[in-house]
Amino acid sequence: MAAAESARFGQFAEQTNVGPRTIEQFHADLRRIVSVYPSRPVYPLFVELRCLRDRVFGLLEGRQAPGQTRELYLIAAVLCAVLSNASFDLGNFAAAETQARTAYLAAELAGHNGMRAWIRGTQALIAYWDDRARVAVDLAEDGWRFTPETGTARVRLACIEARARARLRDAVGTDDALLRAERAREAVTSPDDPGGMMAFPIAKQQFYGGAARLWLGGQPNIAKAERLSAEAVELYETDPPKERRLGEISLARLDFAVARLAQSDLDGAAEQVEQVLEVGGQRRTESIARRLLQLSTALERPRFQTSALATTLRELIICSPIRTRQALPSGGEAR
Repeated sequence: MAAAESARFGQFAEQTNVGPRTIEQFHADLRRIVSVYPSRPVYPLFVELRCLRDRVFGLLEGRQAPGQTRELYLIAAVLCAVLSNASFDLGNFAAAETQARTAYLAAELAGHNGMRAWIRGTQALIAYWDDRARVAVDLAEDGWRFTPETGTARVRLACIEARARARLRDAVGTDDALLRAERAREAVTSPDDPGGMMAFPIAKQQFYGGAARLWLGGQPNIAKAERLSAEAVELYETDPPKERRLGEISLARLDFAVARLAQSDLDGAAEQVEQVLEVGGQRRTESIARRLLQLSTALERPRFQTSALATTLRELIICSPIRTRQALPSGGEAR
């Protein structure tokens, strides 16, 4: 009788709702999406991500082997993390934070340090753009305690922390965070998995360093910001056109423009802004819209009021569809 009971339990325990190729297909879909995300319009990818997430959630409500459950939780963590990033890009910070909290829970259940670190970085990034720089620093610092299995999650954390500290005018803390980013880069032993938008390339590290220098201000920092932003743009442009990170290169160009504007190089600033306006419609994001708004405000300063170029540039920014807050199509919510 005891043997029969054990046999019945064995039949129950081996039941699974996950087929042999299900998890493999989820990973393939994820790699494709994170690969194209930086260069494609956000909303269509958001819809696809939401569909995949719902399928994974449905499977987790069923029964599978413990190893399969952990794998599904890791997939759910990545999907919710990318949905958080997409909600952020679409301008819904509250939805982005909700997605990030669920992503972090899934990463905890999967026991995956790389995703814990990456998600803390995303939460810090949301706080930074939501004018909560102190919270951004705290979140980035918390993520630093996780040593990623692979990739550049710690480089990203340190760079996000540097920008937030710079916004708080903490020059010493900014320099320390940028130095830790360099050391974390040297410590990377294997590529990011799944890569794509979840990787933090050197171009992005330069771009974030330039942004931090802009926040600190002062002529030496402005000069460094101009150099770092220019290097970032140059590095981004080495990518094949179809793989180019349109949102990131646009933000790097806008920082480049701000640095030039701070040195009264209006022609140089206009050159960068015009290129952003030319290609930015292919990938509108909240951060680009906000950066353009800040630039148009800067062009209202007294020293530019008599400049025809400044007036023209400001009108181009104001009339650009990039500058308007994005809305989800009717019936779509960034949940």
